[in-house]
Formats: sequence, C-alpha cells, structure tokens
Amino acid sequence: MRILIVTPAAPGSRHGNRATALRWARHLRALGHETEIALEWDGRDCELLIALHARRSHAAIRAWKAAHPRLPLILVLTGTDLYRDIRSDADARASLDLADRMVVLQTKGLDELNAAQRAKTSVIFQSVRAVRRQTPPRSYFLATVIGHLREEKDPFRAALALAHLPRAAIRVVQLGQAMTPEMGRQARALMRAEPRYRWLGELDHAGAMRWLARSHAMVISSRMEGGAHVVSEAIGIGVPVIASAIPGNIGLLGERYPGYYPVADEAALAERLARAQSDPVWLAALEAAVKASAHEIGPAAERAAIAKLITDLMCSRE
Repeated sequence: MRILIVTPAAPGSRHGNRATALRWARHLRALGHETEIALEWDGRDCELLIALHARRSHAAIRAWKAAHPRLPLILVLTGTDLYRDIRSDADARASLDLADRMVVLQTKGLDELNAAQRAKTSVIFQSVRAVRRQTPPRSYFLATVIGHLREEKDPFRAALALAHLPRAAIRVVQLGQAMTPEMGRQARALMRAEPRYRWLGELDHAGAMRWLARSHAMVISSRMEGGAHVVSEAIGIGVPVIASAIPGNIGLLGERYPGYYPVADEAALAERLARAQSDPVWLAALEAAVKASAHEIGPAAERAAIAKLITDLMCSRE
C-alpha cells in the first residue's frame, strides 16, 4: 500500500511524535508498504493515512476524509490527546469520530475512551532497540530524568526531592531541551542551589542512552503521558524506574509495579529515592519488575501488531 504518516513534529525534532512516526515508517517499509512522513496531508496520492495527534493533526484528518471518505484512516493518540484535549477540544473529539481505527500506546489509554471508541482501538507498545546495561557509579546513587522540560513532564520534581535528602549521596542528572526560556532559567537556578543536580540540556539519542544505561534508576515524574518511550527504553535496558502514579506510566509498568509515587509529591519521591539507594532488595525488585515487561517492547512485537492492525482494518472494509 501507499501510506502517508502525518505528524506535527518537524524533521530533525527529537519529540516523541517524530520518533514514533520514524519507527512506524521503518516497520511499514519492512512490511512492504511504500511509506512517507509529512507534517500535513498536502493532497498527495496514498491509500492509507496514519495521523499522530488528534488535535494537532485534525486539519489533515478532516481534509483527507473530505477528499477520500472511503479510504481508511488510523489515528495514534498521544498523552495530551487522551488526558487533556479529547475532554475539551472539539477538533480532537472530531478526529476520534473520523478515524476508522485508533491506537493507544499503553493499556490504560483505553480507559479514556467510550465503548464505541474502544471497539476500534488497539494497544501497540512502543518498541526499543535496547543498549547494554552499564555498571552504575559506586560512590553515589545516580538517578536520571530524561525528557524535554515542559509543564506536562513536571520536570524538576526529582531535583526538588533532593532538598528532602540533605545528606544522601544521590545525584540527579536531567537531559532534555528547555521548551521555554523560563524552564531553562529554573533549571539553571536549581543547579546553583543544589550541587547534586545537573541539567545537561538536549543530547542525541546515543548520549542519552549512555546516561540511562549507567544509572541506578530513572525517574519519570510526568503529570500526563500517552506512553513515554523513555520508559520503554528503561525496560529494554533493565533500569529500575521510579514513576509518578499516572495512567500513562501504570499502563506501561503495570498495576502492581512497586515503584510509584503520588504525582507532584517530591517528599514521597525523595522517600522512594532514599529507599532505592539504601535497600538493595527493593531496588532489585524494581529491576525484576521492569525486566518482566521486556517481552512487550521488542521491535518484532511492535511490527507484528502494526501488521495485524492494517490487515484487520483492510479485511473489515472488504
């Protein structure tokens, strides 16, 4: 088939939507489909449109369906779609109605949809090509925070948690681009106030994975997530995760995962970091629980799920 993937993330961007589009394009090409990526539908000829982001891709979705009402559309839902936009934005809700099939990236995403929407939705976990686990530092406990600095990520919660651990040999290293000047100012101010905190800015993927692979643990402190790829990266490497107890994290790590803390609660996060540093049995339990999910995030599993999605879609239209 000739397939176009529409994503609001521009070429060269390291945003999650761009990474998802590139990864899906590789899978689709390996499955034999002629696949392109664009910021919008520009009228080009194709047989299937895959749109990432219900609100930001709505113009492309609406134009495609107006021009080709009988051709199929797959919509991949993001975290801001599921946990903000579809609750209040008319364009996002209209995109759900126009889609022939939808995809969520973790199991709890289904809970945000009504029965009719769930009936046309598949869960497809994001895959990773995991790097090798490295030996963590011996003289201190290293926790990484990986993700662009924006409000939805609650990016400074781990740095703020250090104030509750004044004598602990714990360091927090943060990787990611400041999405506003104010976020950059806050990161620099925190570094001046807390010498155990470092913000390194945006690194390339290989550099970020080197930091993750040698970490004792990764913190994901987000207020909303559709299914963070960096959590899948940690699962693939086998790095324990300390995560805010939000649906997007629970949908990846599981209801019974022991490493959650209440969202935006740095005192509770500090307690989890202190326990991870001082209790090797608990840290090993986190690592074992992470590794138990590794079978879900392999590239072969994601490719097979995408192939099944397209096959089921086309069979249902015959």
